[in-house]
Amino acid sequence: MRAADVAPGMRVLDIATGTGLSAEAALAAVGPTGVTAVDISPAMVAKARERLGDAPNVSLSVADGQALPFPDESFDAVLCNLGLMFFPDPVRGLREFRRVLRRGGRATVSVNTVVERSYNHQINVMIARYAPDLADSVARTFALAEAPKLRSLFDVAGFADFATNTVRHAFVLPSFDAYYSPFERGGGSTGQALAALSDDIRRAVHEEARRDLSDTGGPVKPEAEYRIGSGQRQGT
Repeated sequence: MRAADVAPGMRVLDIATGTGLSAEAALAAVGPTGVTAVDISPAMVAKARERLGDAPNVSLSVADGQALPFPDESFDAVLCNLGLMFFPDPVRGLREFRRVLRRGGRATVSVNTVVERSYNHQINVMIARYAPDLADSVARTFALAEAPKLRSLFDVAGFADFATNTVRHAFVLPSFDAYYSPFERGGGSTGQALAALSDDIRRAVHEEARRDLSDTGGPVKPEAEYRIGSGQRQGT
């Protein structure tokens, strides 16, 4: 939000909204001008609708971030939280972000950095050992981690004034089960991947995750680190 210079009165587009976390934060910041949130997955749009409820200043729809259904210069800021690395063509996506931005507006993305500092992707790596067809998706999760790589994509897409920084957060949960049980219940992409495994493999992943977090029966503190990258639309 800070990197995109989101402020009251702006029109904000949240791309790959997922469950609507970024859209929810933007709604509180901009006021009645509102937020447009899109995701390529109808299931994710439904989850976002559950989170955002009947807020009058939000519009939700299914849309491809590489082919946005909006006119040029429709928004003051564009957000994409933990989504760009999964685009088949990230530059094409960024060019669309730029197209729908007003001149002077900023597009901001967040991406994962390393697996060791990821809230849930350590588990995804464990799952991929048993389900090799997931290996490519896991690798893509960290494909844009390096600042020079992210800068080059913004440059090719025509953005100026690129800026980047990393943010880190340590989550404190009362127990390993408090951390892991939402995945076991099928939550998020990690939970969906777990649900597709056999009971024996799920138990093996569970124990490996427990060891990875050095579970001793007390609180656990998984760390997460993200890179924020943003660029400004200038000129034509």
